[in-house]
Amino acid sequence: MNTNTHSLVQKLWNYCNVLRDDGMSYGDYVEQLTYLLFLKMAHERSQPPHNQPSIVPEGYGWPTLLARDGDSLFDHYRHTLDRLGMERGTLGLIFAKAQNKFQDPAKLRRVVADLIDAETWTILGADVKGDAYEGLLERNAQDTKSGAGQYFTPRALIQAMVDCIAPQPGETICDPACGTGGFLFTAHNHITAHHKNLTRDQLKHLKEKAFTGYELVQATARVCAMNLMLHGIGSEKSVPVVVGDALGADPGARFDVVLANPPFGKKSSTVIVGEDGRTSTEKDIIERDDFWATTSNKQLNFVQHIKTLLATNGRAAVVLPDNVLFEGGAGETIRRRLLQECDLHTLLRLPTGLFYAQGVKANVLFFDKKPASETAWTKKLWIYDLRTNKHFTLKTNPLRRADLEEFVKLYNTANRNQREATWSAEPSTGSTGPEGRWRAYSFDDIVARDKASLDIFWLKDDSLADSDNLPAPGVIAQEIVEDLQAALEQFKLIAGDLGADVIEEV
Repeated sequence: MNTNTHSLVQKLWNYCNVLRDDGMSYGDYVEQLTYLLFLKMAHERSQPPHNQPSIVPEGYGWPTLLARDGDSLFDHYRHTLDRLGMERGTLGLIFAKAQNKFQDPAKLRRVVADLIDAETWTILGADVKGDAYEGLLERNAQDTKSGAGQYFTPRALIQAMVDCIAPQPGETICDPACGTGGFLFTAHNHITAHHKNLTRDQLKHLKEKAFTGYELVQATARVCAMNLMLHGIGSEKSVPVVVGDALGADPGARFDVVLANPPFGKKSSTVIVGEDGRTSTEKDIIERDDFWATTSNKQLNFVQHIKTLLATNGRAAVVLPDNVLFEGGAGETIRRRLLQECDLHTLLRLPTGLFYAQGVKANVLFFDKKPASETAWTKKLWIYDLRTNKHFTLKTNPLRRADLEEFVKLYNTANRNQREATWSAEPSTGSTGPEGRWRAYSFDDIVARDKASLDIFWLKDDSLADSDNLPAPGVIAQEIVEDLQAALEQFKLIAGDLGADVIEEV
């Protein structure tokens, strides 16, 4: 984070600390900033040298807020949110169901006049204002009480996934569970960083047509829309975010690249309240003609949905929990079809301690969609084990991009046919022997495994082999907590499948 970005984040955050004393949460603060930033930027675009027509209805633009104070400002701000929430398009996306969370008119005035109006946002570079807003989102994710962490994938992991996929100018890129937009703007930054001489048409495509995100939660979608705009994607008139259930139907569109971290939680369900007041839970089983199998497992459904979204020869990188690798029934069907009809070429086993939802053991699957063929497209599955003997935490030892550097180099984006294993049965030249984290398994080896399980590991866990190598007590305690939480989630699912009423934590 450069000096300009850091100072802007600090300034934005200092105001948040003031507002927290007034009862406003981190998430509320980010949301209110989103409304006000949008209005200020729309106003700036309508002034010289841009002179663009404003999409904000007359009487509700930025100057009408700036000209007011006290209760007059308070009432007008509330009416502005209500009025703009009734609009269609981008205005509707940003302001739908918007509410004023300020309690003190004087503090609203300070944010409007001293914070937002003091900057000319349209002349700030996309890297400055985008990174500043992203800095707020990361801090908000760290506040575990808000639950925002579930929408925040570690940026080091996103960067490594994008570096491997290497999106190109002119390609279309989709995230069917986009959260706050991390994959989309990182892909945008990758293209601009690696292609310095983009044509006018390529730049227009990059801004207006390259990216599409789907998000189920309205509040998250509005934050995503602002995040993308601040990073130079879309505009006040057109934002590439669709609010709705991505799994509900095939949208018809096809994309060259799909990058995603679908939401945590295994089963989809709906709570139904009967006339007598009793509640029951119905599993939401997705039935689609384009799916290989019918299941209520959300992650398995996202795998099938992403397969549908990809254009022929399109490529995907998807974060998925361990159960997708070994679950039977629909899970086995989907894995076998994925191996057969796509080139499932790479699996990255992730360490625990990366996600704000605790107890998650996850992986990244990389696969390419292929045309119909009588023979299986997957020839070799390369696996990189970043989990065994690796210990990360969210705050004291977070995952950094450098921790993934070896994997990205071994992935060999330029020529995947020239990959070389670092594992070998015996130490040898060019490998690290039995300690190597990178090795390949043939298609025949995988399909011969029970349920075609992809849950494959080979490294010796040092903590089990030698008590002198045990992690610190705090690390052991945290791993126990994560394992217990993961086990509890599995028992909840079993109980739910058996018809028991499972009480969910609020």
